[in-house]
Amino acid sequence: MAKHKKKTSKPTPEPEDSKKESIEDISEETPAIDSTEEPNIPPTEPPVNPVEDSEKNRKLNKLFWLRVGLAVIAGTIATFIFEDIEGEERRWASIAFMIIIFAGTIVIAKGMKMQLPSSDRKKIVTQGIGSYIFLYLFTWIVTYTLVNSGSVSSGINI
Repeated sequence: MAKHKKKTSKPTPEPEDSKKESIEDISEETPAIDSTEEPNIPPTEPPVNPVEDSEKNRKLNKLFWLRVGLAVIAGTIATFIFEDIEGEERRWASIAFMIIIFAGTIVIAKGMKMQLPSSDRKKIVTQGIGSYIFLYLFTWIVTYTLVNSGSVSSGINI
């Protein structure tokens, strides 16, 4: 809905008198609003010190790259650890191994003593989780394919 200005002058008896309305009448009746005044809204989070913020970001980046590195290493190790297991059990064992390694990174992240606000507490778990899962699976599949490609008659010969 459109907002309309409130008429501030007194009603005029005749139509031609409305053109004679003075500016002084308007300024007396309407209070001036200071546009530079900001509304007084309390902050939802405590003020952040730039040094603490950069320290938090540095630790979150370290956690991300730790998870990326562990995903590649664990995906490669999973190929060799679960070589003796056949079929469906190998898949579930590898996924359980992936979850255990990820839980280990959560323990490591809690040991970093990151000073996170209460709204960012879940970042310890969610930081790099997508990259971790996809890199683990990708590395596991690629290394398994490369290791077992010679034993299959129709496949890649290296």
